[in-house]
Amino acid sequence: MRHLNSGRKFDRNGSNRAAMFKNLVANLFAHERIETTVPKAKEVRRIAERLITRAARLGSDVNATEIPDARVAARRLALKRQLRSYLPAWGERVVDGRPERIDVVEHLFREIAPRFIGRPGGYTRIFKTRFRRGDNAELAYLELVRRDPRVGKLTAAVSESSISVGTPVVNEAVRANVPRSRKADGNA
Repeated sequence: MRHLNSGRKFDRNGSNRAAMFKNLVANLFAHERIETTVPKAKEVRRIAERLITRAARLGSDVNATEIPDARVAARRLALKRQLRSYLPAWGERVVDGRPERIDVVEHLFREIAPRFIGRPGGYTRIFKTRFRRGDNAELAYLELVRRDPRVGKLTAAVSESSISVGTPVVNEAVRANVPRSRKADGNA
């Protein structure tokens, strides 16, 4: 029996599972929307909402340029150090059609948490999209409820070589420009 054992195992050991969640949460914060399987989305939602709640609890102190109190500075520093164990240091995203390298924890404190101050939870939404070809796994989008409209739109001015291969934006751009088969290209 699994009494008091919450969370899914995903047939991985603890360190691999933690690394997977760390990368998924960082991509959610950077791109504000990710596509993954439904069970992974449900687990990542738990982690992401806890991190957003911790960052939003600082309230107006989140974006304060002048730190009025040493206690506030200590709380902010302690929270940032704690969140660093859950998030990688850097991430990439596309803003207004240009790739941008961001510090994920700073992005959480400066841009994401202020949007959700005063909201009592429910920062993300999951909606099911399709079944993956090959293993028929159910896929879903996990996204922040209040998204930045500038994030994630790749313009034609940005070359694919300026973004690292493997990011969702590049994959979508490549899929849009590559024919489905050689027959469609006329080279068959």
